[in-house]
Amino acid sequence: MQLIIAIIKPARLPEVRDALHAVGCNGLTVSEVKGFGQQKGLDELYRGATYRAEFLPKLRLDIAVHQSQTTEVVEAIRKAAHTGKTGDGKIFVLNLEHAVRIRTAETDEQAI
Repeated sequence: MQLIIAIIKPARLPEVRDALHAVGCNGLTVSEVKGFGQQKGLDELYRGATYRAEFLPKLRLDIAVHQSQTTEVVEAIRKAAHTGKTGDGKIFVLNLEHAVRIRTAETDEQAI
C-alpha cells in the first residue's frame, strides 16, 4: 500500500477529483493548508497597499492506494493539477504500513 500526498492549488480541485474518479480512485481526504515553495510567497495589492503574502493557500490531498495503482494515480494528479505556472504543487509517495477500517475492522488492502 502507498500513501500519496499531493499539495495543489485550490482552484484545481475539481479537475483533480474528476481525474482521480476516472482512474478508479474513489476516496481521498482534503485539507486546507498554507505554505510556500520556490516562489517564496506572493506580493498582493489590498486597498491600494502592497503586502507580502508569505504563506499561500493550498490544498493537501491524502490518498491511500494499492501499490499497483500508485503510478496511475500520481500521473492523474500531475496532469489535472498542472497549469504550467509557479506554485502548481508537489506529490509525495510514502509506504503505508497498515490500515484499519474502523466500522468493519477490515485491515490493509481491504480497508482502502
